[in-house]
Amino acid sequence: MRRFAFLAGAIAVIALGLLITRVVDNQYYYFAAYVVFQYVVLATAWNILGGYGGYVNFGSAAFFALGAYTSVVLIKTVTTSLPLLLVAGGLVSGLLGLGIGYLTLRLRGVFFSIATLALAVVLQTMVVNWEYVGGARGITVSRPGTLGLFSNYVEFLCIAMLALAVGTVALARWIERSALGRGLAAIRDNEDAAECMGVPTLRLKLVATTVSGALMGIAGAPFPYYVTFVEPGAAFDLNYAVNSLAMPMIGGATTWMGPVIGAVLLGTAQQVATVTISSALNLLIVGVLLVLFVILAPEGIVGLARRLSRRAA
Repeated sequence: MRRFAFLAGAIAVIALGLLITRVVDNQYYYFAAYVVFQYVVLATAWNILGGYGGYVNFGSAAFFALGAYTSVVLIKTVTTSLPLLLVAGGLVSGLLGLGIGYLTLRLRGVFFSIATLALAVVLQTMVVNWEYVGGARGITVSRPGTLGLFSNYVEFLCIAMLALAVGTVALARWIERSALGRGLAAIRDNEDAAECMGVPTLRLKLVATTVSGALMGIAGAPFPYYVTFVEPGAAFDLNYAVNSLAMPMIGGATTWMGPVIGAVLLGTAQQVATVTISSALNLLIVGVLLVLFVILAPEGIVGLARRLSRRAA
C-alpha cells in the first residue's frame, strides 16, 4: 500500500511541475528550481554510499563534471538528444565509479575520502588540457529548439530534472528497504562484524559506488544545455562536492528523506541568497548550517523530528 502511495505521490509531483509551466512565465524560477532539483539528485546519490554505507565521498564534482563533459563530447560529435545524453553520462560515470571503487574501497575512513578528492583534481587537470572539449577556455553549446509542450528549453530542462529527482529518490527508497540497503547499513555500523556475519562487503560497496556515480553523472549530463557555456571551473565547482555532502547530513543521512529535505531547504536558501545578497554566501550558509547541525542535531532534521516525536509520545 505504501508503495502505491509513494508512486502516486511521485506522479503527482511531476504532474504539478508540468501544470506550473502553464501558469508561470518568469524564467528565473525555472533556472532556480533546476538547481534545487539537481541538488536533490546529487545529495541522494551521495547518500547511497555516504549515508547508507558510511563511506564519505569528496569526489561528487568529478562524477558530475564527467557526466557534463560526456554530453559535451556527444553534442560536439553527433548533436544527440537529452535522453541519450543522460544514458551516456550515467554509463560513463557509473563505470568510473566501479573502477575507482574497486581501487579505493579497500581503504577506510579518511584515506578513502582523500582518494575521492584526488579523483576530482586528476579529472579536472585532464579536462583543462583537453582541447577537444574547450580546455581551460571552455566551450559554447547551443540548445536544441523548443519542444511542443514547453515555451522554451529551460522549462523542459527543469521538468526533466524534476523527473530525474523523483526517479532518484524512488531508487534510493527502494535501496534503503532492500537487502542491499540492509547490507550497507551493516557496513556503516561495523564493517568487520558484517564481514564475520557473511555480508559481501566489497561487492555491496562496489554496487553502491557504481549506482552513486551513475546518478551523479546523470545529474551532470544536462548541464551543458543548462549553462550553454561549459568550462572546468564551473563543472568541477566546489559547491557540488560540499553541497552533496552537507545536504544529506543536514537532512538526515541514514534515510532517503534526509537528502531531499536538506537539498530543498539548503538549495532554496542558496538561490534566495544569490538573488538578494550574493552568490558568494552560498558556501558560508552551508558551513554555518553544517556546524550547527553537527553540534545540535547530528542525526539531521529527520533524526531530530523522530527524537522530538518520541519525547512527545
